[in-house]
Amino acid sequence: MLFKLKNKVIFTLIFVIFASIGIVSAQDAATAHEVPSNTENVVENSDAQIEADPKEENLPLQEVHENGNNAEASHTHNEADLHEGAEAHGAHAKKDGELDIKGIIFGHVMDAHDWHFFTIGEKHFSIPLPVILYSPTKGFTTCMSSAFHHGEVEVDGYSLSHETGKITATDGSKVYDFSMTKNVVSMLLSILILWFLFTGIAKKYKKNGTNVAPSGWQNALEPIIIFIRDSVAKPFLGKNYAQYMPLLLTIFFFIWVNNLLGLLPGGANLTGNIACTLVLALVFFVILIFRAKKAYWMHIINPPGVPLGVKGILIPIEILGFFIKPAALAIRLFANIFAGHTIILSLVCLIFVFGKIAPVAGWGASIIAVAFSVFMFFLELLVAAIQAFIFANLVAVFIGQGIEEHHHDDAHHAKDAHPELAKAH
Repeated sequence: MLFKLKNKVIFTLIFVIFASIGIVSAQDAATAHEVPSNTENVVENSDAQIEADPKEENLPLQEVHENGNNAEASHTHNEADLHEGAEAHGAHAKKDGELDIKGIIFGHVMDAHDWHFFTIGEKHFSIPLPVILYSPTKGFTTCMSSAFHHGEVEVDGYSLSHETGKITATDGSKVYDFSMTKNVVSMLLSILILWFLFTGIAKKYKKNGTNVAPSGWQNALEPIIIFIRDSVAKPFLGKNYAQYMPLLLTIFFFIWVNNLLGLLPGGANLTGNIACTLVLALVFFVILIFRAKKAYWMHIINPPGVPLGVKGILIPIEILGFFIKPAALAIRLFANIFAGHTIILSLVCLIFVFGKIAPVAGWGASIIAVAFSVFMFFLELLVAAIQAFIFANLVAVFIGQGIEEHHHDDAHHAKDAHPELAKAH
């Protein structure tokens, strides 16, 4: 049975990945055409700095004149100076020397056009990723994210916002961003991992059958697959459980693997991105819509055994609850993973916050912060598996409600329980 699931699991996996790429791209496109509101202020501040510097330093009149002539040529460099010392993803210090906690945290948990690992001084260690842009007026534009130099350089009329990480057109026109962002690359990496794991296990089953003791990854994953089958699929899906095993296995392992990848140093926060969790929820929602039986819809639009006056209140609640199901799935996974990453980063930032107050306080806080960070890391390892199980379990519960057989109404059940009533009629 496990071998027969291979092709179905892989097909479902491919469907989820391409749907996820589409949602992530749509999310980027929705905001890509918005030009940051502070662009004009940055330009004005840069020009003001060019004009103010000669006065503050009391430069000779000739030098002031030369600076004025070279202002336009040096505009890009002056604008880059405003961001000097900033990290690649918003994790930077403010101009007045204060630590930008918000920039550090969101710079690590949000998506980006390059894969940033760490920064030492002014040196950023990151992997540039392909940028694919489409504009109705310019067509397709491709380059590597390193061409933007962390937002300091424009490329073919496009600029990368240092604050938001979004690519926009300098003329304000609409842009569709189909770039291979950090989350997309991490998602593809997880697909490759699952592909090799499950194809390798399937080959072993094909070669040795079920009579030979499993070994290697087959031995590690077989108990998990059997657990999903016996504890999730069969109790809630009944005799139809085999049809939905590929979906449940795909959801469970996809979420679990990406949760674990997000805990690696420099890892992407894929499942902490609402776009990804929303796609997973929508996949379940579409399946529920097309697989639910007539009795399920009738219980929503016409609840049986309920007085007419109460139906006016109950029906809107039932309809609202139907749409809340996928929203609850998406928000639950997103919030738990995002919160876990944020807590760990916040604990690490406490070291530098106390360190700015006094070096002794920083060293003292580091002991507590590191201890709690290690504790939270191991807790997140547990949460990674729990959240994957909860998502798959709720999907089975909701689909089970939709495909549940309703052979008899309440009156028929009463007659079956009391045959004498049927004779009396």
